Amino acid sequence: MNEPNFTEILSHFSINLPLKPFGNGHINTTFQVGDPPCYILQKINTAVFADAEGLMENVMAVTNHLRRKIAEEGGAPERETLTYLKTEEGSNFYRDAEGNCWRMYRFIGDAHAFETATPKLFAESARAFGNFQKMLADFPADTLHETIPQFHDTAARLKQLRAAVLENKSGRADAVGAEIEFAFARAGEADTIVSALQNGEIPLRVTHNDTKLNNVLFDDQTDKTLCVIDLDTVMPGSLLYDYGDALRFGASTAAEDETDLAKVQFDLELFRAYTDAYLETLAGSITEREIDLLPMGAKLITLECGMRFLADYINGDVYFRIHRENQNLDRARTQFKLVADMESKFDEMKAIVRTAKEKYCCF
Repeated sequence: MNEPNFTEILSHFSINLPLKPFGNGHINTTFQVGDPPCYILQKINTAVFADAEGLMENVMAVTNHLRRKIAEEGGAPERETLTYLKTEEGSNFYRDAEGNCWRMYRFIGDAHAFETATPKLFAESARAFGNFQKMLADFPADTLHETIPQFHDTAARLKQLRAAVLENKSGRADAVGAEIEFAFARAGEADTIVSALQNGEIPLRVTHNDTKLNNVLFDDQTDKTLCVIDLDTVMPGSLLYDYGDALRFGASTAAEDETDLAKVQFDLELFRAYTDAYLETLAGSITEREIDLLPMGAKLITLECGMRFLADYINGDVYFRIHRENQNLDRARTQFKLVADMESKFDEMKAIVRTAKEKYCCF
């Protein structure tokens, strides 16, 4: 493959500045433009995001909506949401001669992200994602493209696991019978959220779908949240998965690939901090049924991720990048350990949600 012609690529955005590699993302290829950085240039990974047009239409529509809302509330749109540039031709991205898709957005300076959570930081991230959801509550979610079909659909992921077990491409299925049995034993709950969406029990919403702590920028001066970033998976869905994924990742006491399962627990203090801040922020913009299903959202997204890791392990590690042998199996086991720990604490989780509901939400 030829080296990209960066001069030509940048010219389509009317920019002529030096650039160099930036960050350590695993999906897209990223460069800072200018020194100090003024813009971020990214090559969209079309192996993961085949519908680059739909992805960028989603991102542009959502950020434009957020920009209007932030301005109406007296905020600073240039710092509180991402600002994507159009090309000279008016396109949302530039496609080069080899078919690579390049997009550009303004760099948000004097800001930082965190990798690990304290209760205070975790609560701040909950407010950021809650406010993101609140500002998009009146956005017509059904107009967005589903750029990765059934991305968060626990029942569909269960079917994929069943298929992986039946095909057993790597010959590994026989050695992970306990993990397979753990997932299959919870099949009766797998469609809870998707069914609630389909029958109108909960509303279809704009969802972020990657609500990790490190996808929130904090202001260098105030340490207050500024902006939710990494919008590639913005799609229609349920906020229950967004809420749950933040907790799956942020309220675990161990790394996602921890080999010592005794270290893996679900931290109720972090769960309480996140839930309290989330409902305080979303009061008036979240339904009672969604609130009641919040603990199930945390459990199901964790189960879903475990099933995806396990299916990939059985398939021969073809989707999730690994850096050592059995890493996907270890990832699956940590998720299932979290699910089991959540189940043992489920009454406490429901009580925490109920207390926050009574404190902040009136129905």
